[in-house]
Amino acid sequence: MIISLRLFCQTDSIPSFVKDSLDNYVTRALTDWQIPGIAVCVIKNGKVVIMKGYGVKDYDTKEKVDENTLFMIGSNSKAFTATALAMLDADKKLSLDDKVTKWIPEFKLDNAAAGEQAIIRDLLCHRIGFRTFQGDFTYWTSNLTRNEVIEKMSHIKAAYPFRTTWGYTNAAFLTAGQIIPKATGMQWEDFIKTKIFDPLDMKNTLALSKDFPKASNKCSPYTKAEGKLVKIPFCYIDNLAPAGSIGSSVNDMSHWVLMQLDNGKYNGLQVVPTSAITQTRTPHSILGNGGVIYNEGHFALYGLGWFLQEYCGRKIVAHTGGVNGFVTSVTLIPEEKLGIIVFTNTDQNSFYEALKWDIMDAYLAKPYRNYSKLYLGFYKQHSGEEQKKDQMLKDSVAMHLKMELPVNAYEGNYFNDVYGNMNVVSENGELKMKFSHHPDMYARLESLGGNRFYATFTDPGFSKAIFPFHVENGKVKSVTVKVADFVEFDPYEFEKKN
Repeated sequence: MIISLRLFCQTDSIPSFVKDSLDNYVTRALTDWQIPGIAVCVIKNGKVVIMKGYGVKDYDTKEKVDENTLFMIGSNSKAFTATALAMLDADKKLSLDDKVTKWIPEFKLDNAAAGEQAIIRDLLCHRIGFRTFQGDFTYWTSNLTRNEVIEKMSHIKAAYPFRTTWGYTNAAFLTAGQIIPKATGMQWEDFIKTKIFDPLDMKNTLALSKDFPKASNKCSPYTKAEGKLVKIPFCYIDNLAPAGSIGSSVNDMSHWVLMQLDNGKYNGLQVVPTSAITQTRTPHSILGNGGVIYNEGHFALYGLGWFLQEYCGRKIVAHTGGVNGFVTSVTLIPEEKLGIIVFTNTDQNSFYEALKWDIMDAYLAKPYRNYSKLYLGFYKQHSGEEQKKDQMLKDSVAMHLKMELPVNAYEGNYFNDVYGNMNVVSENGELKMKFSHHPDMYARLESLGGNRFYATFTDPGFSKAIFPFHVENGKVKSVTVKVADFVEFDPYEFEKKN
């Protein structure tokens, strides 16, 4: 008895970093990273070790973050969608190996054979041939419906052959989520509330982004523009809901993590079949050999809605999530019965990742590395380089370099087969680029001389870029449009129609 009691005490002991240093570590990060609010939860051996809010929900109101404060969790929503479909597979309501067209007959891809062969698993493990984020500018915060997003996927020229290469695809998760109403008669948002949120007692969690602004205890979103932290509007992404629209608190998410670490059980109730948990954690896609900055790490894989990797001999099941103004991480080490949740309400930080590594290392008895300081160094270097580039472009604009053609030559209607329509117009002495599916946003165009323009989006989430117009025989033929990598890596070529 004495031996087993001693072992129990050892396995339940809290590392000094978590017990003694966490408050200082997180509080320092609020200043170092300029993060308004942070919420943290650590779960070990079926118990909450720490659950705490730091900082404020909003710099204007100064209200403190607590364990029930809602953050948008972004792509941490994907594990809910994948789990929901794995539950339906376990209940024989569908098979994860069903062809997508069995449930959504109108589903098509540019690669016709891929569209016909694609199964539900392909959607949930990012292997339909798209490059990471490919197509997202068209969908992200746009006015397209879910069905219109699915239709738009057929216009995208896949970067890779079908099932050969992993490419993170938000629209694929939306498509998977849209199978749920076909199989159950319940919309995705109603199904996950009824079958997951309610049995897990996730009382405050919201499935849809449209409901987030109405919540009483929520964070405001922040980003950086012109090097300064600014509050931004809440983003509406319910057209991609199964990929990233959930809003939750660390308290509610602790129930999700407790269930995950107990093979589907919560408070003694089998909420999710163990077979469904296993499905989501089975490797489906190979990302590569992985590797970590410190210690040992091998293999980077993707299950269904979860990233999988090996670290110090343990299997890590994790995901991150980012939407305008929020970045979050959820990490499980099932063999250690360890879960870590970190939520932040600015999309300009890597602390949400840094903290999880320092907590993991503490529990695995590895040396303290201060990942926050390390990542901050990387971030500052990158930000400094970006600010220099930005200043050079502003200086070029200030020189009033001559355009190759008169302003009205660039004005007119443009079209891209994936996105649709875009217009370039002169208004109040400014040249503006307006996008048909983003009516609340435009890009301000300032001449860099010749046919190049410095484009600044009114939504800072889409960032800034150089847009070159392509001219033949004295006429504008097209323009290359590029948004922030946070939204999409690929540029869009818009052809001038008139």
